[in-house]
Amino acid sequence: MTSRPPNQWTSSRPSRRRLERDDVLRPVLSLAREQGGVVSRRQLGDLGVPRWRTRAEVLAGRWRAHWRQTVAIHTGPLEQRGLLWAATFEGGTRSLLDGASALIASGLTGFTVDRIRVSVPRGAKVHRSRAIDVRQTRRLEPSDRWEGSGPPRVRPEVAVVRAALWARSDRQAAMLVAMTVQQRLAPAEQIGRELLKVRRDRRRKLIERFVLDAMGGSQSMGELDLVRECRRRGLPVPDRQVVRRTKAGTFFLDARWVQFRVVLEVDGWADPQDVISREA
Repeated sequence: MTSRPPNQWTSSRPSRRRLERDDVLRPVLSLAREQGGVVSRRQLGDLGVPRWRTRAEVLAGRWRAHWRQTVAIHTGPLEQRGLLWAATFEGGTRSLLDGASALIASGLTGFTVDRIRVSVPRGAKVHRSRAIDVRQTRRLEPSDRWEGSGPPRVRPEVAVVRAALWARSDRQAAMLVAMTVQQRLAPAEQIGRELLKVRRDRRRKLIERFVLDAMGGSQSMGELDLVRECRRRGLPVPDRQVVRRTKAGTFFLDARWVQFRVVLEVDGWADPQDVISREA
């Protein structure tokens, strides 16, 4: 049995046109992987992709356009990281993720937002959608910008102050402060310094109390509730997050009243007998 000669039309080698397409789009795909599967139209232009090529990829069903400035290199739903990047594309070159959205981009877990908040300077154009909330603000300063990797956003200590100011309730504001400190996104001292820049807001005094409690060691909503209830009932405020070293290991006590030789665990429990015996 003789083999058939290779057919030039069925060769396994990619066509020259296909190779050219891959060479043009290869940097686009690499950038999109870093941005949750999305790129902006401005980025496509900077990478040398003409508008007609973008339209061709969308019409062929390989890419999908979202809103005004965002293009996904796939046709499925956008993942969270892609949505965060897309929000900054829609906000413009001077936009930054702000509030809780910036905290999520910085790694905050256990908290979600209905709409991604983006801040732009006063006078910038604003384009809103159901998923993205772009707003002008006088508080946005060049020094607020996070200089690390990821979507353009404000620094975590700035983000948590604004997230608390914009929170739906006082309890949500307290939770955001506690979660930020607990997850090591920003120390309470830095949050306090940023809060000093806020001169007028109905919630400022309340957030100041939350930050001071966090500086005293409170790192969860339960611990903040404990401190609040102690003050309300006229009881002394305990020392918080006290380090105790025992034979069983090292433990952090949520609360300790040294004068009464009392310890209290709010969000967990070490070895009570061992800890209490050493406190006695």
